[in-house]
Amino acid sequence: MFTRIERKPNKNNKEKNSPSVTAFIGALLTLIGVFFLSYNYIQAEKVYAYDYMSKAYYNGTDVVIISEEEAQEDNDDGLPEEVTDEYIGYLTIPKINLTKGFLDIRSSENNVDKNLLVVNGSNYPDKDKGNLIIAGHSGTGWNSFFNDLYKLKENDTAYVNYKGKKYIYVIKNIYTQPKVGKLAIYRDYSKTTLTLITCTNNDSTTQTVYIAELSNIE
Repeated sequence: MFTRIERKPNKNNKEKNSPSVTAFIGALLTLIGVFFLSYNYIQAEKVYAYDYMSKAYYNGTDVVIISEEEAQEDNDDGLPEEVTDEYIGYLTIPKINLTKGFLDIRSSENNVDKNLLVVNGSNYPDKDKGNLIIAGHSGTGWNSFFNDLYKLKENDTAYVNYKGKKYIYVIKNIYTQPKVGKLAIYRDYSKTTLTLITCTNNDSTTQTVYIAELSNIE
């Protein structure tokens, strides 16, 4: 017969190792947190860069970048010397029953929170090969003038009434981009165009761009 000997864990060793394990776990969690924050930022930049390059190569057309912080060109050609807060033109999109006026680009009321916004860098419809860029809110607020823009498809029409003429545009391209403070506009610079911009339906992280080309003037 023999005597069975049970070995008990050394409590001193457990207590000695415990702080190291805790420190390791803390450092690991910190690294994981930093990784995810960095990953989200890098992914956003990668998506933006990929989107920019792929569309530039695919379309084979010039690309202009609109930045929220960069200065824009002077676009006062043909405007009266005095700034007016009255509508100078109207945007109409029959498919979504939208008719809404837009203002002189220099007006203090040319504000996306109050009206449709004529974006700096725009040209008015009578500028040959120019680009009228209009942005608007979507959502549930009273100022969500572009809430139904997501229903538009290629070949749908939009009209701009400006200085007694009706400019008829046909949508040729629709694409989304991440909200990273800049926006690339992909259009054919040999055409006169209308660009509409709003937040993507049911997606707060991207915005949708609609490129329409002038087809007729009445």
